Amino acid sequence: MPPTVKYQKAEIVNAALEVARQKGIDAVTAREVARRLKVSVGPIFTWFETMEHLKAEVYTLARERYLAYIERGLKGPIPFLGLGQQYIRFAREEPELYKLLFLTPPGASGGGAMAALKLSQDLARDSVTRIYNMDAATADRYFRDLWLVVFSFATLIVTDDCPYTDAEMSAVLTEVSLAVCKAYKEIPGLPEGRFDRDAVFRELVNHKPQTGE
Repeated sequence: MPPTVKYQKAEIVNAALEVARQKGIDAVTAREVARRLKVSVGPIFTWFETMEHLKAEVYTLARERYLAYIERGLKGPIPFLGLGQQYIRFAREEPELYKLLFLTPPGASGGGAMAALKLSQDLARDSVTRIYNMDAATADRYFRDLWLVVFSFATLIVTDDCPYTDAEMSAVLTEVSLAVCKAYKEIPGLPEGRFDRDAVFRELVNHKPQTGE
């Protein structure tokens, strides 16, 4: 009769996730996970051929946690703004998982900012096209531009170098959102990269802004 396996696969993955949350994905070793479960490393390798396979499962759970944040943001009154706010919140509350998803080079266990961008973009596309009255291609470019701003804020947060409050970050997101939306709608060919850059800049430079007086 084969020996009884005390810990099931899900318990091992959850333990590995907690290690990653507290110490980072590089700390997810057989010894560290076993120490958390208070067992030998044997049960781990009963379920996983290598630690890379276990780390891949950790990546999947980390992505699910991230998606839960994003889905909450998309349910807000302004879905795109809510998404950005939840993205930043995820970075603040789960810095090590943020690093795993967005600041880790692509590999066998996942990672890669561009893959995560695509995932977020797919989730936001419908709300962006509906609310901002854009076609899908323009909505994707608009999302990309705003995501790069949000990514910058979140990276500052996880590296403990963000001097901005939530209100200040929301204000910047609003300003950039308005500017990009206005530009995409008023400059022919801009979303596709087919526009006279020099002519547009000349017109902007020569235009005197309204003072509001």
